[in-house]
Amino acid sequence: MAVDSSRFSGLLKSLGVSGEVRQLPEPAPTAAAAAAQLGCDVGAIANSLVFAADGAPLLVLTSGAHRVDTARVAALVGASAVSRADPQSVREWTGQAIGGVAPVAHPAPIRTLVDTWLSRHAVVWAAAGHPHTVFPTSFRELLRITSGTPAEVGD
Repeated sequence: MAVDSSRFSGLLKSLGVSGEVRQLPEPAPTAAAAAAQLGCDVGAIANSLVFAADGAPLLVLTSGAHRVDTARVAALVGASAVSRADPQSVREWTGQAIGGVAPVAHPAPIRTLVDTWLSRHAVVWAAAGHPHTVFPTSFRELLRITSGTPAEVGD
């Protein structure tokens, strides 16, 4: 499947990201699937997970090595409840479908937490707006391009 990633690539360049968008041969709906195709550790995959924090969008970029602790995240952001967003909300808030949500290129800025576990990897792979595309980045770059907050989000 050929994916037109030129618009997303242009956005990355405008943000000063040097990594190139890579098209995967198969969709990568999970961190394990992405890691297998890239030949990297599952912990180097930055899962873009969208949550509703008291109804407001919240993006959590977490290492593929663990799960998000929603109670911990709620405490971090001062929300009474944090739950996974439904597919319709994910599409509305990000302009992208589950399985390919990128850390950037959303219709409006989304409050973002970036998992400190990602700092353990020199190269981190994040979705590039489509289930077939990813781009290489780093923990520091993710913080910069998302205006994210570093946080321990998982268990």
